[in-house]
Amino acid sequence: MNIAQILEKMIGFSDGNIHDIEHFMKVWTYAKTIGELENLDRDTQYILEVAAITHDIACPLCREKYGNTNGKYQEEEGGPLVTEFLADTGMTKEQISRVAYLVSHHHTLTLQGIEGLDYQILIEADYLVNAAESGYSRENIENFIEKIMQTGSGRRIARAVFGV
Repeated sequence: MNIAQILEKMIGFSDGNIHDIEHFMKVWTYAKTIGELENLDRDTQYILEVAAITHDIACPLCREKYGNTNGKYQEEEGGPLVTEFLADTGMTKEQISRVAYLVSHHHTLTLQGIEGLDYQILIEADYLVNAAESGYSRENIENFIEKIMQTGSGRRIARAVFGV
């Protein structure tokens, strides 16, 4: 499947939850933009974009099962869900495995744990959207830019969006 088809599939999976749909669309847009500005190779860019689209696939289940969408619950439940979700897309087992890894770790922000530019960019893109949606403080945003963001384009975008 191409990216547009995966987007359509995820929109359907979201069952009309506008917040969830708008959230992953924004994360995907930032991830796509940063990935292209960082000159990712074609396969890594594809994996990044699929991961950005599906990164919160566990949110509906977590709301039902736990009553919230805590990041650790999302990581725990997300891998198996995204593996099943992508099974009929024509992606290779290796691609699906990498997407599942990214979805299962997208709330793990330690520098020692961020392995791969696709992972780094997903963390950055999700943060940009979460910061805007949740009204993070200027201090929090500046700290994230300085300590967690590693891509030049992610830092430039964050500074432009938040005026820091």
